[in-house]
Amino acid sequence: MLDFRMESFLAVCRHMNYTRAAEELNLTQPAVSQHIRWLEERYGTPLFRYAHKQLMLTPAGELLRTAVTTVQHDDGQLKRQMQHTLRPPRDLRFGATPTVATYLLPQPLAAYRRRFPEANLFLQVDNTQVLCQALDRGALDFAIVEGYVHKGDYDTLLYRSEPFLAVCAAHYPLSGQPRRLTDLLEEPLLVREPGSGNREIISRSLNRSNLSLSDFRILLEVGDMNVLKQLLLLGCGIAFLYRAAVAEDLDQGRLQALHLEDLQEHNDMVFIWRKGSLFAQHYQHLFQLLCPEGQPELPLAPGS
Repeated sequence: MLDFRMESFLAVCRHMNYTRAAEELNLTQPAVSQHIRWLEERYGTPLFRYAHKQLMLTPAGELLRTAVTTVQHDDGQLKRQMQHTLRPPRDLRFGATPTVATYLLPQPLAAYRRRFPEANLFLQVDNTQVLCQALDRGALDFAIVEGYVHKGDYDTLLYRSEPFLAVCAAHYPLSGQPRRLTDLLEEPLLVREPGSGNREIISRSLNRSNLSLSDFRILLEVGDMNVLKQLLLLGCGIAFLYRAAVAEDLDQGRLQALHLEDLQEHNDMVFIWRKGSLFAQHYQHLFQLLCPEGQPELPLAPGS
């Protein structure tokens, strides 16, 4: 359990505002300020600073935030393991982004269930931003994501490197044969919501060509991958998706890939856990058990 002053520190980190942190914790603002001063005296360095009237973490504060968030996360994992001391920690409590969960995880999860039939499973499917937040507060033990994560907060292993394609329905009425990203700007673009790995990868690819999502004439923002794919198949526009998500549709002729000269994108899907976690070896072992076929294996943990 975290010291109450650390709880105040994390609340200020979340809000970057003493008053809102105090409201969340049901404390007075002076009490929260006192907790932060105690911590600064304890560690002998400022934890926050103001820049242009905006509260920000100092480098020392960022280091403490990362360490304390990991301690908070590990405390939840330790509690669950202590409650099941009579059996090995086989239960899975993790998150995955929609593409990973739908197209890459079913077979490894089925194999895991066959190997450990008594294990409980909790899988949260959401975008990268939401999963990282759940991981930070200890609601999840690890996650497999396709978007950017802050390397200072998480340890990572490469889960899969997957090609990213421009696709549309086989019967979609394209105006000519597109060769570059600029040739698609007049087409409706189907895209996931802000915070999703899909949207982030598209934005990054467009930026390399000095483009952005706002350059497309029409955006269709869809918060569910299955709905997005159905709209794509019905000819509602174009989309940028992982090959794994559309391989079957391409093979069966329902979708067509648009081969663009300036889109040669591969994106890494990564297996993440809190940086510096006491359970790092355990997560490395789970990575091996849940890795898709064809990925390099890590040595098995002792006693596995």
